[in-house]
Amino acid sequence: MINRQNLDRLVGRIKWGEDTLALVIFSAMSILPVIETIARLFGTNILPASQAIVQHCTLWIGFLGAVLAARRNKLLALTREPIFNQEGSLHLGRWIAKTMSFLIIISLAWGSFYLLKIEYKFPFEIAPNIPRWAAMVIMPVGFTLMAVQIYFKSYMQNIHRVTLIISGVFFAIISVTETVQDAVLVVWIGLGLILIALIYGAPIFTGLGGAAVLLFWSDFTSISAIPAEAYRIVVAPTLPTIPLFTLAGYLLAESNASTRLVNVFRSLFGWIPGGTPVIVVLLCGFFTALTGGSGVTILALGGLLLPLLVKEGYSKKFALGLITVSGSIGLLLPPSLPAIIYGVRAGISVKNVFIAGLMPGTLLIVMISTWAFIQGRHQKVKIHDFDPKKALKVCLETSWELVIPVLILLGVFAGYTNLVETAAIIVLYVFIIEFFVYKDITLNQLPSIIIDCATLIGGVLIIIGIAMGLTSYLVDAQIPMQLLAWVKAAISSKYFFLLLLNIFLLVAGCLMDIFSAIIVIVPLIKPLGAHFGVEPFHLAIIFIANMELGFLTPPVGMNLFLAAYRFNEDMPRIYRSIFPFFIVKLVAVALITYIPILTLGLLN
Repeated sequence: MINRQNLDRLVGRIKWGEDTLALVIFSAMSILPVIETIARLFGTNILPASQAIVQHCTLWIGFLGAVLAARRNKLLALTREPIFNQEGSLHLGRWIAKTMSFLIIISLAWGSFYLLKIEYKFPFEIAPNIPRWAAMVIMPVGFTLMAVQIYFKSYMQNIHRVTLIISGVFFAIISVTETVQDAVLVVWIGLGLILIALIYGAPIFTGLGGAAVLLFWSDFTSISAIPAEAYRIVVAPTLPTIPLFTLAGYLLAESNASTRLVNVFRSLFGWIPGGTPVIVVLLCGFFTALTGGSGVTILALGGLLLPLLVKEGYSKKFALGLITVSGSIGLLLPPSLPAIIYGVRAGISVKNVFIAGLMPGTLLIVMISTWAFIQGRHQKVKIHDFDPKKALKVCLETSWELVIPVLILLGVFAGYTNLVETAAIIVLYVFIIEFFVYKDITLNQLPSIIIDCATLIGGVLIIIGIAMGLTSYLVDAQIPMQLLAWVKAAISSKYFFLLLLNIFLLVAGCLMDIFSAIIVIVPLIKPLGAHFGVEPFHLAIIFIANMELGFLTPPVGMNLFLAAYRFNEDMPRIYRSIFPFFIVKLVAVALITYIPILTLGLLN
């Protein structure tokens, strides 16, 4: 009994340490860039290595967040139900999912430890008195903690947990057997098991990591190449914007900002038949652009927006379709996180990707809003009288939040601050107005908000990092060049290429999350786009717009599952509700693809 109590006490302390460290790192990421900005205004440089420190804070929050996601059973997967539950019996499919996840994470932990040994042997300082190996410690520690979480969460009985260890020993034996390593059959069997594991709920990053481990292993290359590539992408200069903008979005979502913004848009557009759906589109677009996750918007705002639409006379079918579709609107608008990641991965200006996305993003909003307006005229909808005084009063009451998009655009495009500094300023601004001005958030709520945000960020960044390892193998194996040679021989028309690209990206949008898709697919399509004369920024917008649509493509679009989960509806009803919106969005994507001026007009 005492041993059990001591174990529980130790686990509690580890959890407290993880949560506290996440809070400290987020605070440092938010404050350091702001200090750097203020110091620059006075012509000085207080922290010469602050940029490198913030970049490595991204590495730490990514792995800490992944540990938190594993602890809370929220690692991103293709299934809705979490896989790591303490089951009392063995189910073959779920056992494969749990076992493969455990083995892959242990392999990644070993590769990270090996990389750390090399870094320790040949030290390099990222800042005065801070060696790079000290920052990279979080990688093997993070993977190990995730493996421990999976081990204890998978089964209730130790006899079932032992099967994970036995399979690990078996894997270790065959990994050192050269005759087996030479067998291509082992790779195909491994990939087949990984596919089964993903179907039964294994985290997406373990599927990508498992494929990379097998391919590097069969090529006699150290699997430390995977964490090395993960480190390289996660500490990229613009990647700190992902946790920072997402935290700003979470602070807004947890406050009453959404209610105030609904009142603003209702006072401005409520007199129009279809005005409330326009409100939904604008509000979802704003939150999706800020948080970077369409699923977050559906989950966070769905409970507010669905009753709002039904109360005003819209059918539930229409409301379900509108909210599900609007959840992905905004990924083309600043400060869209997929746009940032695409720019980093493709090696093009993130600022220009933002500019290129303004007109296509606006087009999507206008087309969805127009369809909603048309539908509003055919339904028995309550229309609000326009009251200029009331509208002005509501706008003034919400003015602190209405100015946020303006601050983002000024920071991104005016040149006073870089992207990371803009994101940090927005975080502090949102915290100040929600904590001191509106007083919607208390100090007691802040830790849980930050932990929730870190959990999402960890699930995203671990996918980005591990997908980079798989991409590294594909590039080393010259897969992009082989694909380019095949396409050159098989396709001569630019427009036929764009059509095939649309179809391919729709399928990818169904089967992959947008973050791993960017890391894996962009190196494949970038040379193809250049060959057919597709401008890089146009290709970026085509990619993101198609992935947006892929989230809504039956039968397995990610937003369809999230909507079914959030509103407790069956999938066929969700399919029927989104169909007319899907057609409208499909037309919009076609216009974006085949009329380049929509994307390149502002750039030119």
